[in-house]
Order: sequence, then structure tokens, then C-alpha cells
Amino acid sequence: MGTEPGWEASETDVAPMTETEHLAVGDDLLDQALTERRSLVQLCLYAMDRARSAGVVERIEEGLAGIGVTAVRPEGHRFDPAHHEAGGTVPTDDPALDGVVAETEVVGFVDRGRTLRVPIVTVYTARTGE
Repeated sequence: MGTEPGWEASETDVAPMTETEHLAVGDDLLDQALTERRSLVQLCLYAMDRARSAGVVERIEEGLAGIGVTAVRPEGHRFDPAHHEAGGTVPTDDPALDGVVAETEVVGFVDRGRTLRVPIVTVYTARTGE
């Protein structure tokens, strides 16, 4: 039924989409895909923070890296409050380590240069004379 001779299209006055209409549909789909990607990345970060298995954490991190979301672990770099959050300090007798990140407490993430989450770090501080 419907493909037999004698049947006609139900709507014969349907005009083809214009190039502008095609572009608008494409923009809507791109916006939807980007919104869904952001949601999935946030869900992965949530799951990774709660995973108890180092293997699961590693696999999620590898998957995120595969789509351009990279982990930030700034150990050994100078603490920068614009890019790191200080979670604590640890004293040091080495003046060269004063203000250097000793450890990453919570991993940060960057999505192709855009910060998703700054790392929370422990920073070396020079021991004061007592």
C-alpha cells in the first residue's frame, strides 16, 4: 500500500530546505552535541572522583584524554593561585622548594585549554626559625 500505481504523495507542495535552513539545522545539532559532550565529561569527572579502583580511574582518565580533556598534576611547579587551589602546606628546609607544589590532592582538568577544574594542591613553605 502506498507504493502501488495510482497512489499519490500526501503532500505535493512541500518545498526543499534552503541552504540557510540546512545550516540552521546543522548549528542546532552542533550545539546539542557540544552540550551533551560537556554533560558527559562532567559525569566522567564525577565518576572518577568516586571510583575506588585505580584501574577504573586510569581508564576514565585515558578516555577523557582521548577527547582532549587532560589531567593537571602540577607537582614540582611553582604554585600559581590563578591555576591552583591551595589545600594545605608542608614545611621544608630547602628554600628552593618554598612556594612549589609538593603534591596534588585533587586532580585538575583542562578541556583543550579551557579549565574545567583547578587542581587542589599541597604547597611547600619555608620552615621559619623557631
